[in-house]
Amino acid sequence: MTVAPTLFRFENSYAREVPGLSLPWTAAPAPAPELLVLNEELAAELGVDPAELREPPGVALLAGQAPPGVTTVAQAYAGHQFGVYSPRLGDGRALLLGEVIDIEGRRRDLHLKGSGRTPFSRGADGKAVAGPMLREYVIGEAMHGLGIPTTRALAVVATGERVIRERALPGAVLTRVAASHLRVGTFQYAAASGDRDLLRALADYAIARHYPEAAGAPNRYRYLDLYRRVVQAQARLVARWMLVGFIHGVMNTDNTTISGETIDYGPCAFMDAFDPATVFSSIDERGRYAYGNQPHILQWNLARLAEALLPLFDYNSEAAVEAATEVLNGFTDDYERHWAEGMAAKLGIAAPDRAMAEDVLKLMRSQTVDFTRFFRALSAGTARTLFTEPEPFDAWAARREVLLRADRGAVAAAMNRVNPVYIPRNHRVEEALAAATEGEMGPFRRLADVVSRPFEERPGLEDYAGPAPASCAPYLTYCGT
Repeated sequence: MTVAPTLFRFENSYAREVPGLSLPWTAAPAPAPELLVLNEELAAELGVDPAELREPPGVALLAGQAPPGVTTVAQAYAGHQFGVYSPRLGDGRALLLGEVIDIEGRRRDLHLKGSGRTPFSRGADGKAVAGPMLREYVIGEAMHGLGIPTTRALAVVATGERVIRERALPGAVLTRVAASHLRVGTFQYAAASGDRDLLRALADYAIARHYPEAAGAPNRYRYLDLYRRVVQAQARLVARWMLVGFIHGVMNTDNTTISGETIDYGPCAFMDAFDPATVFSSIDERGRYAYGNQPHILQWNLARLAEALLPLFDYNSEAAVEAATEVLNGFTDDYERHWAEGMAAKLGIAAPDRAMAEDVLKLMRSQTVDFTRFFRALSAGTARTLFTEPEPFDAWAARREVLLRADRGAVAAAMNRVNPVYIPRNHRVEEALAAATEGEMGPFRRLADVVSRPFEERPGLEDYAGPAPASCAPYLTYCGT
């Protein structure tokens, strides 16, 4: 395979400054790498000509062939998976290719997913197949289009080999771009080591990279300020998920970022008919990560982060717990504020009104109304048609009427700026992935284009705006490992 030139100017601040939390490792060879999809917009953000990434050396890089002098590393972390603590998880099928300073001066990770076994692998082959990698690409682009903080995929490259899952499937490597890959689980791993200096170095690195404002706080207060800022960022994030009907599906602590970005699009999906109990993941048999549970789970994950950081908050353990608890208790108010403000914007009313929001959600649940379609229909004045028994909706709509501004055209326009027409409808995602697995990328590229511009209604895309036919079987997603 042609050795990739240095298309990026890679840095390795994480491996250098927190050396106890990663291990040098190399990707498995890709016999015949072939570019399936390239995010040209993202490549330009990273300061690279997309045309260079389409050339064989660029494709080789995206398949895991690191340039001379570049050391890829597998990152260490722990985590609670479905509430059960695992002391050693780490990048079992992924590598940090390096860090790049983008055209806006932001430091961003380039991370390979599906690049083969590492010392953190737990019995699996460390590889990935095309379908789940393409899922991560398209869902990440949808979230970016919706304005929700997210990791994004730069590319998906077929490796030219077949990987055994339920059957032999085409292998692939995804290149993920993230503000960083620091997770709650990273701090759990550092704390479990018992090395306070390692934990402090990790916290200092997180502050410098994500929350430099906290660096000005005196001594141990900077670490409490770091924690406060992570809590606030995650409260904003989960509120945004809830406002678009997104269900992450696997909200383990190793999938909760310090930056406040959404990460790891495994068994994720968007809700069709509104129901807080909605679960799509095949492995979430008890509904731990159901749509309606997500705020509570996020707060639970942040409690685990507090436990890891306690030694940095105060040498007095009781004082440390008291300070952390006060910050954690603020999560609920932060989340409720962001959700209420977002729901007011979705409903077109000037100020948050929790009763109005909760009452219409109850109506939607009782009559299985599609969550995404409802809000666009509300701005268009056609929402009544979505209800099989419209009288309760009429009563609610009369209450809403008195809260609207006089300029109804402006109200509708403002609503359409926050309520998407297009989300990655589950049946459309599966259709696109099935076609891609058979070598036909057209449906995938069309879907990615549609969901990347979710608020702009476009002619000819009506089939992308509605849920699956009622005749379809209940939707189920899989982790893709």
